[in-house]
Amino acid sequence: MSQKDNSKNDYLLELEDNLGEPLKLKLNKIKSLVAHGKELYAASFKKNISVTELQKKYSCLNSGEKSDDFLKLAGRIMIFRVHGKATFCDIKDQDEKVQLYINIKSVGEEKYNEFLDLDIGDWIGVQGNAFITHKGELSINVQDFKLLSKSIRIMPEKWHGLKDIELRYRQRYLDFIVNPEVKKIFLTRIKVIESFRECLIGKGFLEVETPMLQTIPGGAAAKPFITHHNALDMELFLRIAPELFLKRLIIGGFERVFELNRNFRNEGISHKHNPEFTMLEFYQAFADYNDLMTLTEELLKFVALKATGTLVFNYRDNAISFDGNWEKITMIDSIKKYGHIEVSFDMDLKK
Repeated sequence: MSQKDNSKNDYLLELEDNLGEPLKLKLNKIKSLVAHGKELYAASFKKNISVTELQKKYSCLNSGEKSDDFLKLAGRIMIFRVHGKATFCDIKDQDEKVQLYINIKSVGEEKYNEFLDLDIGDWIGVQGNAFITHKGELSINVQDFKLLSKSIRIMPEKWHGLKDIELRYRQRYLDFIVNPEVKKIFLTRIKVIESFRECLIGKGFLEVETPMLQTIPGGAAAKPFITHHNALDMELFLRIAPELFLKRLIIGGFERVFELNRNFRNEGISHKHNPEFTMLEFYQAFADYNDLMTLTEELLKFVALKATGTLVFNYRDNAISFDGNWEKITMIDSIKKYGHIEVSFDMDLKK
């Protein structure tokens, strides 16, 4: 047994004293696999297709028809359905899931029993042919498989999912596994950031990086995180905004700059509010607020279409459209129009 395997085995022994009975049973299974020389964490597996590509290419097969292509794909086991000498299970890769079909005749008794020892949450690589079941479901007829990563923890129960808010936000990776809609939001956020960058660069803006450690936290009114620079023996602050350094770049002759940056504000936390957050800030020379209103409209339309494919959204049962020419209205006029309250700069605030 290698030093790497020994360290993993020691880790499992340390876990055993602090876990409940279900996890102890699972750890006993894992220790048995290690004792029999089974590789629990493979270094690599060369796929030749993803589940999304599989669905696009082979969903057109007829019921009962099997492809001649030898496919290699990988994913996490999500569901098991054992039927004697044949087993169905679902595996899910980064994007989609597909059903596997494995029987004792195809892989032999020893390999089939190894498959039955797998658990929900394990990552496996499989080889086989695509086919359509008599119920019309695209599946893989497994000819061989390889355990890629053994799951030690027990996955949340499928039908009830992961509901505890605190656990979901403390263990985001688990939230992504069992709540697909959360992962979809996360992927949309990635596309939003990519789209902001693409649009601004296309308009001649330069993406820059400015200091996160600052001697004077500025650009906004917020309480900063404080740290200490050992080499300089001085107090520094995590930035609360990039504004001052971006403006210095404009002074230095850069006409259009932007930064997608991390900011830090030491002012509380909740599951909807993080003291560390991402901000987009951009500056343009030779432009006034009218230019920036036009740019903002163009930017948000571009991002919405790129990231979601549409300019119309539903939010709290209200349809919101980014399409068309946006209304330009003053704050005072908007309060009168939508709040039905008349205010002006001449009003006495004490009344």
